[in-house]
Amino acid sequence: MFDKMTLQVLANHARAAAENMAHTLHRTAHSAFVKETQDFTVMLMDRAGDTFAVPTELGATWYPGLTYGRGIDLVEEPYRPGDVAFTNDPYSGHVATHAPDTHLWKPVFSDDEIVAWTGGHIHNTDMGGAVPASLSRSLTEIQQEGIRFPPMKLVREGVFDEQILRIMSTNVRKPALNIGDIKALVGALNTGERKVHAMIERFGRQGFVSGVAALKDQAEAQARAILAEIPDGDYRFADYADEDSDEANPCRLNLTLKIRGDEAVLDFTGSDPQLASSLNVPSGGDPRHTILLVGVYYILYTLNPRILLNSGLTRPFTCIAPEGTVLNPVEPAAVGMRSLTCARLRSVIFGAFVQAVPDRMPAAPAGNNCIVNVMTRDERSQKTVIAAVNPVVGGGGGMPHRDGTNGSGADAAYLKNTPIEITETEVPVEFVKYGLAQDSGGAGRWRGGLATEMAFRVFAPDSRITARNRDRSAFRPWGTGGGRAAGLADMVVNPDTPDARRMGSKDTAILQPGDVLMVRSAGGGGRGNPMQREPWRVARDVARGYVSEAAAQRDYGVALSDGEVDEAETARLRAAMPAPDEGFDYGPERMRYEARWTEAAYDRLTEILAGLPIHWRFFAKTEIFRRIEGAGPEAVDRAFEATCTRFPDLPRPVLPAEAAE
Repeated sequence: MFDKMTLQVLANHARAAAENMAHTLHRTAHSAFVKETQDFTVMLMDRAGDTFAVPTELGATWYPGLTYGRGIDLVEEPYRPGDVAFTNDPYSGHVATHAPDTHLWKPVFSDDEIVAWTGGHIHNTDMGGAVPASLSRSLTEIQQEGIRFPPMKLVREGVFDEQILRIMSTNVRKPALNIGDIKALVGALNTGERKVHAMIERFGRQGFVSGVAALKDQAEAQARAILAEIPDGDYRFADYADEDSDEANPCRLNLTLKIRGDEAVLDFTGSDPQLASSLNVPSGGDPRHTILLVGVYYILYTLNPRILLNSGLTRPFTCIAPEGTVLNPVEPAAVGMRSLTCARLRSVIFGAFVQAVPDRMPAAPAGNNCIVNVMTRDERSQKTVIAAVNPVVGGGGGMPHRDGTNGSGADAAYLKNTPIEITETEVPVEFVKYGLAQDSGGAGRWRGGLATEMAFRVFAPDSRITARNRDRSAFRPWGTGGGRAAGLADMVVNPDTPDARRMGSKDTAILQPGDVLMVRSAGGGGRGNPMQREPWRVARDVARGYVSEAAAQRDYGVALSDGEVDEAETARLRAAMPAPDEGFDYGPERMRYEARWTEAAYDRLTEILAGLPIHWRFFAKTEIFRRIEGAGPEAVDRAFEATCTRFPDLPRPVLPAEAAE
């Protein structure tokens, strides 16, 4: 048994090892998306492939609960020292979750026995497929999203399999970037292997193995302690992605959070069926799949910043994601844009926990970490360039004790911006704007963080832009506790000109020489009554350009004269303003939408769809949306009957009451 002090020493060693792995990858990667944006992970895993240490300074923060066990077992050959296996196939063991994420893992041997694994992923700039960067909402099947490799050995006893590298090089648009990043990740795994051996030397082989198990047990105990402090209850919350496909109907995610003692169930029943677009989240129905629990990790870390980040955190939680839904699709559903749905998934989890512990939770973050990729011709080198320009990440939600972070939306803050000088050196574009968007944060006692706004000009014909994760153009990040919803996202070609084209939630565009693309994220929701915000804070926001004078008066009841607070007029304005609702503020767009699509109506819709064969569900949803008139469950039934009349081959659903009989 480890005493607390020795266990903490091991935890520090393990985290330091993971940080060293991250630094190795960060310093040797080739693509800007890895070396600048830092869309990568590294981790140390126990013998079963369960993560026991991750870095916190570098890389993505999604995967402390990831298990590589299923991927490890799918490699048919025995593992030997020096081997590295890999996969990027979302449907092979559900380790990778979209094709650009290439996951590698390496066994660590001691006395001819595997005692640990090192692993991680990089987001490749491109894996081939129908569009540059391989990702677009409009794709409908996994085969369109690039070449896939099921779990197999990439390196055998220290030697790369050149045939696999040739296959990859033939199928992707920028093979040098892919292979360079992969080799950098192998270097990081080697670093982790050395660090594991150093820990074994210090703690002994058996001490290391038992200590790793104890680290996971401690994380579990910490998570259970947090849950035990939360009142038991059922907490329901729903939120929407703007568009489920090119059909442009919203996609609902529904959660009932059930807390009982030191355990929790996240029941996603009632979420939309799997989509004929790439917004599906390939969880495989795993009740503790890390991609379903990302929002939980953020909450646990918020409530206890000293919590250990490893797979032990997942043990008190059980997720229910019915097969054939957007959170558990079946092959060959496209999944490339699963990160957009994951952002909304986090918003849903946050909303449920706000009801459970309202005094300790923030308002909604922006929830649209838009990654802008450019494929264009560089006239300087006479070569085609494909690169990630920058993530456009919105503001964080207002906190219980401070304003939301500007331009770095809490749950997507790990995505670092690339300095525009580096981007302009590597990609033939010219930035004309990059900064914070005024009046985009939700008003509140604690203001929501401001959105990011970026605009750049291209110079080559038919420059192709992919802005993945475009969302929050129709439904705002919500405010809470009397705070207001945030500003919407936007994307415009040639803004402020007669030729301006507003793109809504579209995520692709073709630009011609001289065209400018402007991308703006959403802001963060506000928290608390805006009338309780100190006037001096509002005046400071106006002076900094965060809030306009008009918004200061309209949203906060603060009048300014020559930059100073007019105390008398402010008192008059605030006295005349009605007290806000203390619950959630979703913004007028969602209120209008839910006037027709009430909770009861949408529940009836999902009940009907769940009773259909999987391959009929999305079609039926689209047709019901096309035909619905009026509001409520009865309107849904009428629209479904009209759909059945038009399409007589559409099966009649098997409803729960009928199935019970």
